[in-house]
Amino acid sequence: MKRRTAILTLAIAGAVSLASLFAGDTAEDFTIRTDVRLVLLDVSVTNREGGLVAGLTQDNFRVFDNGKPVDLSVFANNDVPVTVGILVDESYSMAPKRKDVLDAALTFITASNPRDEVFVLNFNDTVRRGLPHGVLFSDNIAQLRLALDRGRAEGKTAFNDAIVAGLRQLELGKRDKKTLVLISDGGDNASRTNRREMLDLVEKSAATIYTIGLFEEGDFDRNPAILKQLAKMTGGEAYFPETPAGMIPVCRDIATSIRTRYTLGYRPPPEEATRTRHRIRVEVAATERGRLTARTRTGYWNEAAESAQENAGK
Repeated sequence: MKRRTAILTLAIAGAVSLASLFAGDTAEDFTIRTDVRLVLLDVSVTNREGGLVAGLTQDNFRVFDNGKPVDLSVFANNDVPVTVGILVDESYSMAPKRKDVLDAALTFITASNPRDEVFVLNFNDTVRRGLPHGVLFSDNIAQLRLALDRGRAEGKTAFNDAIVAGLRQLELGKRDKKTLVLISDGGDNASRTNRREMLDLVEKSAATIYTIGLFEEGDFDRNPAILKQLAKMTGGEAYFPETPAGMIPVCRDIATSIRTRYTLGYRPPPEEATRTRHRIRVEVAATERGRLTARTRTGYWNEAAESAQENAGK
């Protein structure tokens, strides 16, 4: 198999190889046996006040696949490096906020794991890579600062195209956990990709998406609903700071969230193996911690089952 981590063809949430969970980066070519089906979930836990909760054990979690409880075979809470894409809306409407956006994005980079591999996509009418030609990812803060500065606030907004480009570049990364951080008003008036096509790719991806909605009350193109939808689907979170300057603490919070997420793994129930779409629910409880909330993907797409059904119909 060409992929470093082979989990059949399941489109899973927060896919990470077992080797990278427990042994750092020493086994980039580690492959899970193809007769072992694992679904790995990237999960954050917050308390009643919205604060991140660390230090929980496997016994604190219950996972349901299509409504059926499953037994966890993988549990980890490591600050593992991730592949992360920063998608910055550079359309004309963002011009007055551009400096605050770039400052916030740089805050996110500096607060993240220094071994993360990061890329920047600037988008307006088209989507452009911020890093130099031939450089897909970087952990160099100076280089990433230049990547953020490379855009220009002008033109329309190819929002859907930016999401698709971000997902595709994530797949080229060496890190197993994948994340997008999107700063935009959510509007789209220039994409070649339609909304349904974009959402289908999001559902089939393993990425966690964090969104930051930044707009004025009079912005006609703003679409907070799609920003919320992307975050909910993938187990991320949507933020709507009241001022552009409010993005800095938001980006710091996102970096902390990524570094403190739990990884839960299980084998889907055998009777569910032929289903193409799986709904996921994660419950978390710890008496001494009060009311807790777990956030992860709402589901995953079993492409192996889909391929089998297509072949049977031929």
